[in-house]
Amino acid sequence: MIKLIDIHKSFNGQKVLDGLNLEIEAGKITVIIGRSGGGKSVLLKHMIGLLKPDKGKVLIEGVDIAGLSDRELNDIRKNFGMLFQGAALFDSMTVGENVAFPLQEHTKLKQYEIDRIVEEKLLQVGLKDVTHKMPSELSGGMRKRVGLARALALDPKIILFDEPTTGLDPITSDAINCLIVETQRRTKATSVVISHDIQSTFKIADAVAMLYQGKIIESGAPDTVRSSRNPVLQQFLQGKAEGPIRIV
Repeated sequence: MIKLIDIHKSFNGQKVLDGLNLEIEAGKITVIIGRSGGGKSVLLKHMIGLLKPDKGKVLIEGVDIAGLSDRELNDIRKNFGMLFQGAALFDSMTVGENVAFPLQEHTKLKQYEIDRIVEEKLLQVGLKDVTHKMPSELSGGMRKRVGLARALALDPKIILFDEPTTGLDPITSDAINCLIVETQRRTKATSVVISHDIQSTFKIADAVAMLYQGKIIESGAPDTVRSSRNPVLQQFLQGKAEGPIRIV
């Protein structure tokens, strides 16, 4: 579904992605792990075309999106749903208006049809009778659910999750993890999750990839990655200060 080939990206002369290669299997949940500030979100933005590589190819179903025009890229993006780290809801809009936004932007549906889809998507993420509430009236976990409902509005083939459990308590985090798995099983969408939460990673992942110093240093099934002898990966998984990863 997604293939990144020899991706390079620098900002102000500092390399963030350095010859990165990664394949994302269709219809599975792939979790990309790595240290905070290590380039995970930059990688995610390449997948959806928000950033273009300095060098390399980003293939979505065989199409290299790095060379597309803005119009062509917008057509590709209709296949994506994205749950941003802070849910990124519009504070001035109600919950219903937030979920309806992509439908109003990208379809010619009538308002009653949009209203029906909004209710349906909110129910899918476990929310009822919240369409008229404002984001400020919701808990962190509820905002994440609304963000996911909005991401699902156009029935995307690919769903991207940027640190979906950041800032949530352990119980709410687990509920979001269960929702990610349930959503993938129901929609059969290809899901890519950016995380540094090890417990969450091994609960939801069909495949795991470790990003370190701009490259994917290990990838595969969860059990394969967990049993890897790579010292960098093992230090990260065990959360130890001592090891080849230096704390600056």
